Amino acid sequence: MKLLEIKNLHVKTQDNIEILKGINLTINSGDMLAILGPNGHGKSTLINAIMGNPNYIVSEGEILYKGEDLLKLSVDERARLGIFLCFQNPCEIPGVINAEFLKSAINEKSDKKISFYNFYKLLNESCEELNIPFEMTNRSLNEGFSGGEKKRNEILQMKILNPNFVMLDEVDSGLDVDAINLVSKEINKQREKGSTFLVVSHYARLFDLIKPNRTAVIVNGKVVLEGDEKLIEKIDKYGYEWMESELNISVKKEEDAPIVLGTCATKVIVNEK
Repeated sequence: MKLLEIKNLHVKTQDNIEILKGINLTINSGDMLAILGPNGHGKSTLINAIMGNPNYIVSEGEILYKGEDLLKLSVDERARLGIFLCFQNPCEIPGVINAEFLKSAINEKSDKKISFYNFYKLLNESCEELNIPFEMTNRSLNEGFSGGEKKRNEILQMKILNPNFVMLDEVDSGLDVDAINLVSKEINKQREKGSTFLVVSHYARLFDLIKPNRTAVIVNGKVVLEGDEKLIEKIDKYGYEWMESELNISVKKEEDAPIVLGTCATKVIVNEK
Protein backbone atom coordinates (compact mmCIF):
# COMPACT_ATOMS: atom_id res chain seq x y z
CA MET A 1 0.00 0.00 0.00
CA LYS A 2 1.27 3.49 -0.87
CA LEU A 3 2.14 5.45 2.26
CA LEU A 4 3.90 8.50 0.84
CA GLU A 5 3.72 9.86 -2.70
CA ILE A 6 6.00 12.65 -3.90
CA LYS A 7 5.12 14.11 -7.28
CA ASN A 8 7.26 16.58 -9.26
CA LEU A 9 8.55 18.19 -6.06
CA HIS A 10 10.50 21.41 -6.43
CA VAL A 11 12.00 22.96 -3.30
CA LYS A 12 14.04 26.12 -2.87
CA THR A 13 15.69 27.94 0.01
CA GLN A 14 14.54 31.26 1.38
CA ASP A 15 17.35 32.76 -0.71
CA ASN A 16 15.54 31.44 -3.79
CA ILE A 17 18.13 28.73 -4.54
CA GLU A 18 16.42 25.69 -6.06
CA ILE A 19 17.62 22.43 -4.49
CA LEU A 20 15.03 19.86 -5.55
CA LYS A 21 14.16 19.98 -9.23
CA GLY A 22 11.30 17.56 -9.74
CA ILE A 23 11.50 14.68 -7.27
CA ASN A 24 9.19 11.73 -7.97
CA LEU A 25 9.15 8.98 -5.36
CA THR A 26 6.69 6.52 -3.85
CA ILE A 27 7.21 4.90 -0.46
CA ASN A 28 5.10 1.89 0.45
CA SER A 29 4.04 0.81 3.93
CA GLY A 30 6.75 -1.33 5.50
CA ASP A 31 9.55 -0.07 3.24
CA MET A 32 13.06 0.47 4.49
CA LEU A 33 14.12 2.92 1.80
CA ALA A 34 17.78 3.94 1.58
CA ILE A 35 18.42 7.39 0.10
CA LEU A 36 21.90 7.92 -1.32
CA GLY A 37 23.56 10.71 -3.23
CA PRO A 38 26.56 13.04 -3.13
CA ASN A 39 26.66 15.81 -0.51
CA GLY A 40 24.68 18.91 -1.41
CA HIS A 41 22.37 17.24 -3.93
CA GLY A 42 19.09 17.33 -1.98
CA LYS A 43 18.78 14.38 0.37
CA SER A 44 18.35 16.41 3.56
CA THR A 45 16.26 18.97 1.70
CA LEU A 46 13.82 16.23 0.72
CA ILE A 47 13.18 14.96 4.22
CA ASN A 48 13.01 18.47 5.67
CA ALA A 49 10.41 19.37 3.06
CA ILE A 50 8.37 16.28 3.98
CA MET A 51 8.52 17.29 7.66
CA GLY A 52 7.61 20.91 6.91
CA ASN A 53 10.82 22.69 7.91
CA PRO A 54 10.08 26.41 7.32
CA ASN A 55 13.55 27.01 5.90
CA TYR A 56 12.56 25.08 2.75
CA ILE A 57 9.94 26.40 0.35
CA VAL A 58 7.96 24.05 -1.88
CA SER A 59 7.47 25.94 -5.15
CA GLU A 60 5.84 23.13 -7.11
CA GLY A 61 4.60 19.57 -6.70
CA GLU A 62 2.78 17.40 -4.16
CA ILE A 63 3.52 15.38 -1.05
CA LEU A 64 0.71 13.00 -0.15
CA TYR A 65 0.69 10.95 3.04
CA LYS A 66 -2.00 8.27 3.09
CA GLY A 67 -3.65 10.36 0.39
CA GLU A 68 -3.64 13.54 2.50
CA ASP A 69 -1.92 16.69 1.25
CA LEU A 70 0.96 17.29 3.67
CA LEU A 71 1.70 20.72 2.24
CA LYS A 72 -1.48 22.06 3.83
CA LEU A 73 -0.37 20.91 7.29
CA SER A 74 1.97 22.49 9.86
CA VAL A 75 4.96 20.66 11.33
CA ASP A 76 3.10 19.65 14.49
CA GLU A 77 0.10 18.43 12.48
CA ARG A 78 2.41 16.23 10.42
CA ALA A 79 3.95 14.88 13.62
CA ARG A 80 0.49 14.01 14.96
CA LEU A 81 -0.05 11.91 11.84
CA GLY A 82 2.89 9.78 12.95
CA ILE A 83 5.70 11.33 10.90
CA PHE A 84 9.06 11.58 12.67
CA LEU A 85 12.39 13.11 11.65
CA CYS A 86 15.72 12.29 13.27
CA PHE A 87 17.84 15.35 12.53
CA GLN A 88 21.31 15.25 11.04
CA ASN A 89 22.34 17.99 13.49
CA PRO A 90 19.83 18.01 16.39
CA CYS A 91 19.52 21.52 17.78
CA GLU A 92 19.80 22.57 21.39
CA ILE A 93 16.72 24.06 23.06
CA PRO A 94 17.68 25.63 26.42
CA GLY A 95 14.96 25.67 29.06
CA VAL A 96 12.97 22.77 27.59
CA ILE A 97 13.60 19.72 29.77
CA ASN A 98 14.13 16.55 27.76
CA ALA A 99 11.66 14.42 29.76
CA GLU A 100 8.98 17.14 29.73
CA PHE A 101 9.37 17.51 25.98
CA LEU A 102 8.85 13.76 25.49
CA LYS A 103 5.85 13.64 27.83
CA SER A 104 4.22 16.58 26.04
CA ALA A 105 4.86 14.95 22.66
CA ILE A 106 3.20 11.71 23.81
CA ASN A 107 0.17 13.57 25.12
CA GLU A 108 -0.17 15.57 21.89
CA LYS A 109 -0.56 12.30 19.96
CA SER A 110 -3.16 10.74 22.25
CA ASP A 111 -6.65 11.61 23.44
CA LYS A 112 -5.79 10.19 26.87
CA LYS A 113 -2.85 11.71 28.71
CA ILE A 114 -0.20 9.31 29.97
CA SER A 115 0.11 9.02 33.75
CA PHE A 116 3.22 10.21 35.57
CA TYR A 117 4.02 6.64 36.65
CA ASN A 118 3.57 5.06 33.22
CA PHE A 119 5.59 7.76 31.52
CA TYR A 120 8.60 7.46 33.80
CA LYS A 121 8.42 3.68 33.67
CA LEU A 122 8.52 3.85 29.86
CA LEU A 123 11.27 6.46 29.91
CA ASN A 124 13.44 4.50 32.34
CA GLU A 125 13.07 1.24 30.40
CA SER A 126 13.83 3.00 27.10
CA CYS A 127 16.94 4.67 28.52
CA GLU A 128 18.23 1.34 29.78
CA GLU A 129 17.72 -0.33 26.39
CA LEU A 130 19.56 2.49 24.62
CA ASN A 131 22.30 2.71 27.25
CA ILE A 132 21.39 6.34 27.98
CA PRO A 133 22.01 7.70 31.50
CA PHE A 134 18.60 8.54 32.95
CA GLU A 135 19.88 11.89 34.24
CA MET A 136 20.19 12.99 30.60
CA THR A 137 16.40 13.21 30.48
CA ASN A 138 16.43 15.87 33.21
CA ARG A 139 18.67 18.20 31.19
CA SER A 140 17.57 20.78 28.62
CA LEU A 141 16.87 19.24 25.23
CA ASN A 142 20.25 18.43 23.62
CA GLU A 143 21.96 21.28 25.51
CA GLY A 144 25.58 20.34 26.17
CA PHE A 145 25.06 16.88 24.65
CA SER A 146 27.87 15.34 22.62
CA GLY A 147 27.16 14.45 19.00
CA GLY A 148 26.63 10.80 19.92
CA GLU A 149 24.34 11.70 22.82
CA LYS A 150 22.21 13.85 20.54
CA LYS A 151 21.80 10.99 18.07
CA ARG A 152 20.88 8.52 20.81
CA ASN A 153 18.41 11.04 22.18
CA GLU A 154 16.77 11.22 18.74
CA ILE A 155 16.42 7.44 18.74
CA LEU A 156 15.00 7.63 22.27
CA GLN A 157 12.34 9.98 20.93
CA MET A 158 11.57 7.56 18.11
CA LYS A 159 11.27 4.66 20.52
CA ILE A 160 8.93 6.47 22.90
CA LEU A 161 6.76 8.17 20.26
CA ASN A 162 6.44 5.00 18.13
CA PRO A 163 5.85 6.83 14.80
CA ASN A 164 4.36 5.30 11.68
CA PHE A 165 6.84 6.90 9.27
CA VAL A 166 10.44 7.52 10.34
CA MET A 167 12.99 9.63 8.47
CA LEU A 168 16.60 9.31 9.59
CA ASP A 169 19.09 11.90 8.36
CA GLU A 170 22.58 10.47 8.81
CA VAL A 171 21.74 9.06 12.23
CA ASP A 172 25.00 7.11 12.15
CA SER A 173 27.34 10.07 11.70
CA GLY A 174 29.53 10.64 14.73
CA LEU A 175 28.72 7.26 16.29
CA ASP A 176 31.28 4.63 17.18
CA VAL A 177 30.80 0.97 16.21
CA ASP A 178 29.04 0.00 19.45
CA ALA A 179 26.63 2.93 19.19
CA ILE A 180 25.85 2.16 15.54
CA ASN A 181 25.06 -1.44 16.47
CA LEU A 182 22.78 -0.29 19.28
CA VAL A 183 20.99 2.30 17.13
CA SER A 184 20.58 -0.20 14.28
CA LYS A 185 19.07 -2.72 16.66
CA GLU A 186 16.49 -0.17 17.76
CA ILE A 187 15.70 0.75 14.15
CA ASN A 188 15.07 -2.92 13.38
CA LYS A 189 12.82 -3.22 16.44
CA GLN A 190 10.83 -0.23 15.30
CA ARG A 191 10.48 -1.74 11.84
CA GLU A 192 9.13 -4.93 13.39
CA LYS A 193 6.41 -2.83 15.01
CA GLY A 194 5.27 -1.84 11.52
CA SER A 195 7.02 1.49 10.96
CA THR A 196 8.13 2.59 7.50
CA PHE A 197 11.59 4.13 7.09
CA LEU A 198 13.37 6.60 4.83
CA VAL A 199 17.06 6.52 5.72
CA VAL A 200 19.79 8.89 4.51
CA SER A 201 23.37 7.74 5.03
CA HIS A 202 26.73 7.66 3.30
CA TYR A 203 27.90 4.49 5.02
CA ALA A 204 27.26 0.93 3.93
CA ARG A 205 27.84 -0.22 7.52
CA LEU A 206 24.45 1.11 8.64
CA PHE A 207 22.67 -0.33 5.62
CA ASP A 208 24.30 -3.71 6.24
CA LEU A 209 22.68 -3.73 9.68
CA ILE A 210 19.20 -2.45 8.82
CA LYS A 211 18.91 -4.12 5.37
CA PRO A 212 16.89 -1.73 3.18
CA ASN A 213 14.56 -3.39 0.68
CA ARG A 214 14.76 -0.40 -1.69
CA THR A 215 17.35 2.19 -2.71
CA ALA A 216 16.95 5.57 -4.40
CA VAL A 217 19.76 7.85 -5.56
CA ILE A 218 19.36 11.63 -5.63
CA VAL A 219 21.69 13.54 -7.94
CA ASN A 220 21.34 17.21 -8.90
CA GLY A 221 18.00 17.48 -7.12
CA LYS A 222 16.30 14.53 -8.80
CA VAL A 223 15.86 10.80 -8.19
CA VAL A 224 17.98 9.42 -11.01
CA LEU A 225 18.10 5.75 -10.09
CA GLU A 226 16.23 3.19 -8.00
CA GLY A 227 17.19 -0.35 -7.09
CA ASP A 228 17.85 -2.79 -4.28
CA GLU A 229 20.77 -3.49 -1.94
CA LYS A 230 23.07 -4.21 -4.89
CA LEU A 231 22.92 -0.54 -5.81
CA ILE A 232 24.22 0.35 -2.34
CA GLU A 233 27.09 -2.10 -2.78
CA LYS A 234 28.03 -0.61 -6.16
CA ILE A 235 28.04 2.96 -4.87
CA ASP A 236 30.04 1.91 -1.80
CA LYS A 237 32.63 0.32 -4.07
CA TYR A 238 32.81 2.78 -6.96
CA GLY A 239 31.28 6.03 -5.69
CA TYR A 240 29.14 8.06 -8.11
CA GLU A 241 31.54 8.66 -10.99
CA TRP A 242 30.38 5.54 -12.84
CA MET A 243 26.99 7.21 -13.38
CA GLU A 244 28.56 9.64 -15.81
CA SER A 245 29.99 6.93 -18.06
CA GLU A 246 27.25 4.31 -17.70
CA LEU A 247 24.12 6.50 -17.39
CA ASN A 248 25.30 9.81 -18.88
CA ILE A 249 24.41 11.60 -15.64
CA SER A 250 26.63 14.58 -14.85
CA VAL A 251 27.28 14.61 -11.10
CA LYS A 252 27.80 18.13 -9.75
CA LYS A 253 30.78 18.39 -7.42
CA GLU A 254 30.12 19.23 -3.77
CA GLU A 255 31.89 22.58 -3.97
CA ASP A 256 29.48 23.63 -6.73
CA ALA A 257 26.39 22.70 -4.74
CA PRO A 258 24.63 25.33 -2.59
CA ILE A 259 25.19 25.15 1.15
CA VAL A 260 21.99 25.27 3.19
CA LEU A 261 21.93 25.80 6.93
CA GLY A 262 18.67 24.21 8.05
CA THR A 263 16.36 25.59 10.68
CA CYS A 264 15.26 23.14 13.35
CA ALA A 265 11.49 22.78 12.87
CA THR A 266 11.08 21.62 16.47
CA LYS A 267 12.79 24.75 17.75
CA VAL A 268 10.54 26.95 15.62
CA ILE A 269 7.40 25.31 17.01
CA VAL A 270 8.64 25.59 20.61
CA ASN A 271 9.52 29.26 20.18
CA GLU A 272 6.13 30.02 18.64
CA LYS A 273 4.29 28.59 21.67
